Amino acid sequence: MPTHEDQTFEKASFSEKVIKQESFENCTFINCDFSNANVTNSRFTECSFIGCNMGMMKVKSTTLNDAKFKDCKLMGINFSECIDFLFSVSFQNCILDYSSFEGKKMVKTTFADCSLKGAVFANTDLKGSKFDNCNLDSAQFERTNLREANLSTAINYAIDPELNDIKKARFSIHGIPGLLNKYDIKIEQ
Repeated sequence: MPTHEDQTFEKASFSEKVIKQESFENCTFINCDFSNANVTNSRFTECSFIGCNMGMMKVKSTTLNDAKFKDCKLMGINFSECIDFLFSVSFQNCILDYSSFEGKKMVKTTFADCSLKGAVFANTDLKGSKFDNCNLDSAQFERTNLREANLSTAINYAIDPELNDIKKARFSIHGIPGLLNKYDIKIEQ
């Protein structure tokens, strides 16, 4: 397996390319294009992605261990296909619309200033995670562990307390309608 250590990749285009069975350790990717790339069976350990376009990237059997994404477009990525062992990610100012985290263990994951429209969090363990200033319009939460999660600044979510574990989770007063959606009631201020 080819290994890349402590390297910086700037404005590199991996668009629609196949990068199989490669290992990246402590690498930084700046303004790179991974759109429609296939990184199957690759490993990214302690890597940072800044300003990258990763839309529709294929990540089957890929390892993401302490991967940090900032100012990235990650639309339509099926993170549920990543290897579960050591899966650890964080997102700042990213577009994650229509991505799937189904079945992932993501305890204490940070999503800051992200768009998560239509994202799937079914059967996801998000215990203690933070959704700071995130747009969760049409995001799917079903059998999701949101214990101690902080959604106090998140907007547009619809979370059914009967189908999800929200014990000790934090919500704002403005988010209450998102917890009562299924009852089709009107809440006035």
